[in-house]
Amino acid sequence: MNPPTVPEYSHRTVLLEEAVDALAIADARRDGVYVDGTFGRGGHSRRILSALSERGRLVAFDKDPQAIEVARELACGDARFAIVHDSFATMGAALTEMGIEKIDGVLLDLGLSSPQVDQATRGFSFRADGPLDMRMDTTRGISAAQWLANETQDNLEKVIRDYGEERFAFQIAKAIIARRAVRPILGTRDLAAIVAGAVKTREQGKDPATRTFQAIRIHVNQELEELEAGLAQAYGRLSPYGRMVVISFHSLEDRIVKRFMAGKARVPQPDRRLPIRAADLPQPGMKLLDRVKPDETEILANPRARSALMRSAMRLPSGALT
Repeated sequence: MNPPTVPEYSHRTVLLEEAVDALAIADARRDGVYVDGTFGRGGHSRRILSALSERGRLVAFDKDPQAIEVARELACGDARFAIVHDSFATMGAALTEMGIEKIDGVLLDLGLSSPQVDQATRGFSFRADGPLDMRMDTTRGISAAQWLANETQDNLEKVIRDYGEERFAFQIAKAIIARRAVRPILGTRDLAAIVAGAVKTREQGKDPATRTFQAIRIHVNQELEELEAGLAQAYGRLSPYGRMVVISFHSLEDRIVKRFMAGKARVPQPDRRLPIRAADLPQPGMKLLDRVKPDETEILANPRARSALMRSAMRLPSGALT
């Protein structure tokens, strides 16, 4: 039986060189073990593999079955590479199963890939009509249409407000409830029209449905919860001087990344009245490194890169191991 065909859709990897450079795969670390938490179509993974020695190792994660098909082809041709069909939030258990205790660097490129957005059948975009799915992993979980059909108005409003930062969340949730009482909401254009009817004003050049689609996608895929879990597991696995590099695409993601890295880089202040030696003072777990945005050249070539923001930090040997 032939393997399923993966449709070809163009995808430009955002901050390709900058992200891999931030991992600092220098001569002394070319034999190391690295994690690409979001394989996508493999742009970052291929660049990391090109920097590793023959003894280096790369483990990638992805929830998308189409991304997994691409990754398996790469794994067949490169023994240094392994792919895990799951969220990077399962990183700890997966690495333990592979016998890997520590890693030298981890890269998380959050958000959607261009093929996911461009395929109407995935339901992520309202620019073409398609089924309301929105799952990163189409083999498990409930679709956006199933969630919309059964959720309460209060929870719909909360998700749209909190994850979409949508000030018309109440009106949108009310419109969804009213419409589904008449007939199911099954298509992307259908949902977009409902939102457009409930949103009275919007920023120039921005579709009224943008924030609602973002909110539902984030909720259906548990993206923020998985990000928090993944950051904690990655930190726990990093070797001294190992690098953590994260590319985010909206403020909700970046806020979590910024807070996590800053928290690990912050030193708890002891009570000054206590007689504590300098050598016994608590030490930070991480050192904050670069904050990078795409330059104008990259944005012109790939407009979807406009909102990207990369943060990186280094694990310090003196930090706590938890």
